[in-house]
Amino acid sequence: MMRGVRSLLILLVIAVALGWYVWRDSQRPAGDDGPSRDQVFAVKAESIDEIAIRSEAGEQTRLQKSGEQGWQIVAPTTAPPDPAEVSGLTSNLARLEIQRVVDENPPDLNEYGLAQPRVEVAFKADGEEHRLLLGSKTPPGTDVYAKRGADNAVFLISSYLESTFNRSTFELRDKTVLKVERDKLDAVELTTGGRTVRFARADGEWRMTAPVPARADFSAVEGLVSRLSGLQMRSVIEEPAAARKAGLEKPVATARLGSGSSQATLAFGAPAEDGAVHARDLSRPVVFTVDASILDDLKKTPADLRQKDLFDARAFNATYLEITQAGQTSTFQKARVKNAEGQEEDRWKQTAPQERELEQASVDRLLSAVTGVRASGFVDAAPKALAAPSLSVVVRFDEGKKEERVGFARTGTEAFAARAGEPGAARIEPDALEAITKALQELK
Repeated sequence: MMRGVRSLLILLVIAVALGWYVWRDSQRPAGDDGPSRDQVFAVKAESIDEIAIRSEAGEQTRLQKSGEQGWQIVAPTTAPPDPAEVSGLTSNLARLEIQRVVDENPPDLNEYGLAQPRVEVAFKADGEEHRLLLGSKTPPGTDVYAKRGADNAVFLISSYLESTFNRSTFELRDKTVLKVERDKLDAVELTTGGRTVRFARADGEWRMTAPVPARADFSAVEGLVSRLSGLQMRSVIEEPAAARKAGLEKPVATARLGSGSSQATLAFGAPAEDGAVHARDLSRPVVFTVDASILDDLKKTPADLRQKDLFDARAFNATYLEITQAGQTSTFQKARVKNAEGQEEDRWKQTAPQERELEQASVDRLLSAVTGVRASGFVDAAPKALAAPSLSVVVRFDEGKKEERVGFARTGTEAFAARAGEPGAARIEPDALEAITKALQELK
């Protein structure tokens, strides 16, 4: 009995203690998860207007902010900085916290790696100068010994912040190759191996204008434009002698992106180390390297960048179909009708050579066979057989607003198709032509 009472009393004591802790935590202000720490610098990020960094490698970089120009790298070269890098520097300097003071008046700074600091950051804010010195990491590697320039006290800051301040000039600069507004681009010109391919965009669609006027593969061109407009420098060639050997006097390839009257041209030269290639924006003197794989994209043939689908229409948006074969023309029309339950639905019917109802599944198979034809290649001159096609197709779609005409013919074991308004012809799989013929016969 006494043992049970004792156990009950112990449980009551534990419950009261837990209840007190819960009550105490409920009284804490929101966000109060631990002891507050002192700021290293009493500054605001927006008040910082000059930063000088000496990296662990000994490289010194100075950045300044002035008026409408904003931040610029001013030494050892003049270049626009990476906005994210600048934001990281200013915000972290303003929010930097002392994790713990290690020694208020250390007798020997060598103990902390601060007699000759690995990294030094000097900056100005509201006219006042400040300095942050970074020394060694603590044995666990979780913190870094640091001190303010003229102060004696050594304190700790989180080690993850070291990479924010230990930056080279190249790491701090804006590495964007071309300054273009991606969404406003309306012209692309690619020159490589003595061949030039041009594209123009209108109403949201890319079209090839050279070497032949033809529909472009939208995804392929968009991917190429995205790759070029988002290209990043891998390194900058500072030595004039090395720049002269970059092979840019006679580029192996050029890419021009246009937006109205604004043009940006990128030239590519000789290979560089580590899978890179030398390049230059022709509006700037600086020579840099980029990933050499971009050349693979630029070397694509016009056929690679042309639309392979013979029809833009699809089974779901087609409203009219006309097929002529062996001198007989069959026409099919989609109309809005009421079914047996009085509900409206889309139904296809044949309108010529005679009017009749059709099995909708059979029409869908015919439409899929027609609109699914793709080119496996292109020829500059259409075969003579296409002068009198063995099968001709007319498709109207998008509520009849658009029309496409394609003729098909065989030459020996090969099959070809010619699309109205485009030069040459497309090489297609013979099975694709047979699929259209078979689906048409099913309807008859």
